Amino acid sequence: MSTAREDLTGRARLRDAAIECFAAHGFDESLRAIAARAGVSAGLVRHHFGAKEALRAECDATVLARYRALKNESLNTSPQQLFAQFPSSRDGGILLVYILRSVREGGDAGKDFIDHMVAEALEFSRDAVERGILVPSRNEEARVRFLIQQSIGAMVVSFAMHPELPLDDFGAVMDRYYAEAMLPTLELYTEGLFTSREYLDEYLSFMAGTKNPPAGRAGENMTR
Repeated sequence: MSTAREDLTGRARLRDAAIECFAAHGFDESLRAIAARAGVSAGLVRHHFGAKEALRAECDATVLARYRALKNESLNTSPQQLFAQFPSSRDGGILLVYILRSVREGGDAGKDFIDHMVAEALEFSRDAVERGILVPSRNEEARVRFLIQQSIGAMVVSFAMHPELPLDDFGAVMDRYYAEAMLPTLELYTEGLFTSREYLDEYLSFMAGTKNPPAGRAGENMTR
């Protein structure tokens, strides 16, 4: 009989194989295919996880944890060091495609996954505001949710426009996404888009006369 440590290692190996399978081929991938990628029998998948739903839940939790770790690492790495790590990693591509699959799948699982992503990103955002990396928002949760939706929506459109790119080539997927998105993303986040505050000020003035004015005074210390 296997020891507890070997059992845990086998479970982790199966989970990681499932993450790759789901990312590469979608969430309809069979337990047999997942077991084959992990180099074990299909019976061992059932031994560790029972039903496929439990396996999917653990994969979701692991992807979110790794997403959080990458975000934390990026916040604690200087820009020079961060960009010195290019080209991007295969592991990052796996996370990217898995997230894309979750959104495109829709349903309760996809919605829950996005809600968890927003909750994770909200923690990053609040921490980054406290550390002076990001400017504050009048509604931090609304800003985070919008940015997550914008980012994932851009991914969906990008991959829909390039069906010839195999999603299981995780490194290539990550490289192309960075090549398309990095410059415009950093430019918008850093320099903004409008040359004046006119639209924002008019909107805030309009909303002040409604029953739902924007909360807080975030951004009032920004240069006008």
